[in-house]
Amino acid sequence: MSTSDPTPIQQIKDAARAGRMPRLSVLRALDDSGDAGTLRQAGRALAALWKKGADADPSGDYRAVRVSLAAVSTPGPLEPLLRGTLAAAGMTAEITVGEYGAFRADLAAPAALFDGRDAVCLLLDDSWFWPRGWDGTSTDDLLSAVELRTEELCGLIRNAAANSTASLIALHTLPLGADLRNSLVSWRDRAALSRAWYRMNAALLELAELPGVVVADLTALLAESPVAAGDARLRAYADMPYTDEALLLLAREWRRALQARSGLSRKVLALDLDNTLWGGILGEAGPEGVEIGGLYPGKCYKELQRAALRLRNQGVMLALASKNDEEPVLRTLGEHPEVLLRPETFSARAVDWSPKAGNIKAMAAELNLSTSAFVFMDDSPFERGHVTAELPEVAVVSAEGDPAELAGRLLSRGWFDVLELTETDRRRPALYRERGERNLFQAGFASSEEFLTGLGITAGIRAAGPFDIQRVAQLAARTNQFNLTGVRFDAAETTRMAEDPECEVIACSVSDRFGEEGLVAAAWVRRAACPAGITWQVANLVMSCRVLGRGVELAVIAEIARRAAEAGAVLLEGRYLPTGRNAMAAEVWQRAGFTEGPVLDDGTRTFTLSTRQARELSPEWIHVQ
Repeated sequence: MSTSDPTPIQQIKDAARAGRMPRLSVLRALDDSGDAGTLRQAGRALAALWKKGADADPSGDYRAVRVSLAAVSTPGPLEPLLRGTLAAAGMTAEITVGEYGAFRADLAAPAALFDGRDAVCLLLDDSWFWPRGWDGTSTDDLLSAVELRTEELCGLIRNAAANSTASLIALHTLPLGADLRNSLVSWRDRAALSRAWYRMNAALLELAELPGVVVADLTALLAESPVAAGDARLRAYADMPYTDEALLLLAREWRRALQARSGLSRKVLALDLDNTLWGGILGEAGPEGVEIGGLYPGKCYKELQRAALRLRNQGVMLALASKNDEEPVLRTLGEHPEVLLRPETFSARAVDWSPKAGNIKAMAAELNLSTSAFVFMDDSPFERGHVTAELPEVAVVSAEGDPAELAGRLLSRGWFDVLELTETDRRRPALYRERGERNLFQAGFASSEEFLTGLGITAGIRAAGPFDIQRVAQLAARTNQFNLTGVRFDAAETTRMAEDPECEVIACSVSDRFGEEGLVAAAWVRRAACPAGITWQVANLVMSCRVLGRGVELAVIAEIARRAAEAGAVLLEGRYLPTGRNAMAAEVWQRAGFTEGPVLDDGTRTFTLSTRQARELSPEWIHVQ
């Protein structure tokens, strides 16, 4: 960037004045800088833009989220900081701030501030636990007060989680304030207070076991960050317990949770080799001369490989994007004793001299994924810049600088976070390897029907049970291409519909001769009355791209129609709303034999089918259980 180029904050302000969203890459660069002051300015500029109601994002790159913010004291700049960091992750945020002093009332009677929100963020303060009237005469009284307040707060949060429709309730642990700690002159009493404080934070962390509750460990974040937790003047003048920098740490953690909740988690990590997974240039040093393992800096590259391997073992697919000759690369990966990522570790490889942006597109097509599912890590500014320019939806991570920071830089943004790890997540690399085996198997058949019959596909289609809910909600959040209406039912709403006698939630697992695909499709159905009788309306149907082209969606529709007929419904209604990313699913209802009906006010196309035709829908090559 030349000295005449506008800074990221100038670009953001210019875009907001022009009534459009800034480029994601600009917002990410600002967020990566860690400058709370400029990110706060960005959040305020974006708030002014969204308030205008402008068509700020015609490209559809951003996902809208609704957030409420409640605080024990004054939230200060948390609102613009949260808005700015959410935007850097691809989310436009409508943020409602609770009234000052109403924190306890908001938790006791969750209503407008909670219901219908994607997240409610609770900013806590040690003043909740510290009895101001404590005069130092009895440490036991102080410890008892901390314990009682902990029980009260946890009870209020449990109540809010049970009695609101908010998708997420986000809170955090608290650092022990120096004023309270230093008020105790006895070292023994001070240790007792610290133990009580650790128990309080442990109780808050245990709340994460509740559905829809996430807890950011702010205490741990502050311990490893060179920022002050609080400022005495801010607390005295404005009742603000935290510095801007501490609030930014917290906002980023909450962003990671909302990123996962909104289906923006990435599935693939594409890695460079030279000066990224090992030190040095393979073409110059040779397989024996690259730096990996041993002392610094080689140990840092091995730590990055270890971090990538841990991600893979939790379901992240690894891809190789290197400008090198393939033979020495495969020899180094296969034979070097310090290498942890062997050739078979990678789900896709592009080792050649072609532009990396094109190779990432090709690997995405090979895996049948959008390029928005990729994170790309490279040490070359040119390669990173080219990928950002050609594929702005790809998250780009720099491998430049001190190798000791490589693993931390990759992991800190939470690109791969999920709210709950499912068995399908863990098996994802194996699932895509099995897909390659299916492609080889297909070559021996003269027609697709013969191939599909030969696969021996079994579809287990059932009403979603308690153990299906998280995976079903994850499919809704993360599926873009085969997502018929774009409605993303979260775990809480999916649970409510599964328990509602007027609704159905259908889950579908698939297996074939090559293995288990897991739960790959889901549908959310509501019963409604119409002049012709009872109608079942499919509010949404989503399916993983892994099983496209096998007729699974038709089997699911057939099963819904069969269940509808058994329940006395005469019609099944399907819906399709173009989202900009789901064009491949536009004709599914017509292929199933539905008749197109009226278009709704929001552009949703409707389709109907007599339930008597249920048996005609399911492909003959799929065995339905």
